[in-house]
Amino acid sequence: MVNDPMVNAVVFDLGGVIINLDVPRCVANFRRLMKDEYIRDVLGIDDEGEGVVAVSAATKQLMHDYEYGNITTDEFLRTLQEYCFAGTTIEDIRAAWLSMLDELPQERLDFIASLRAKGYRTILLSNSNELHWDPIWEQYRLGNYFDAVFASHHLHMAKPNQEIFDHVVQQTGLVPEETLYVDDLEKNRKAGERFAHWTTAASIEELQCTI
Repeated sequence: MVNDPMVNAVVFDLGGVIINLDVPRCVANFRRLMKDEYIRDVLGIDDEGEGVVAVSAATKQLMHDYEYGNITTDEFLRTLQEYCFAGTTIEDIRAAWLSMLDELPQERLDFIASLRAKGYRTILLSNSNELHWDPIWEQYRLGNYFDAVFASHHLHMAKPNQEIFDHVVQQTGLVPEETLYVDDLEKNRKAGERFAHWTTAASIEELQCTI
């Protein structure tokens, strides 16, 4: 783990690892704007608030395109507006989408800063989208905490596909046995283990227990 002398780099996911997500709140807000079936089949958010899941062709296309940066935020919001109740504004939809973002505990950023101070390389690898990414990046000055940053909507590729892991390794020169990868989603951890041969953890708190 982090106290292993072999490890000199830590790759972090963003949502669910560094910043908390409140999917149930997001679902509740969208229920005021559209039918439940569209929340599931277009946004791809399940009723239990477990997260964004591709459950229909519409979801796969819209969420894929936005997460991969293949459509603009305006195109994303206006497409969603087509599924909303009459009178729903773009700002209503923007606010509902942003409500998925919850708190970002300062102690997590402090922990990442402490790793850098000790000489570890810190890398950010996130499946994100412009509407979520920009306010987090600006408010918390994330560029101050990482040696390299990789975001799906900038790269037009996303986890858990092999190409994004290959890209990160090629760009950073990370060595498998010297790298630890933190992601809250099991499918992404398994991809990191399979494609990059990284050791994985599910949370920053899990890492902190090893210090």
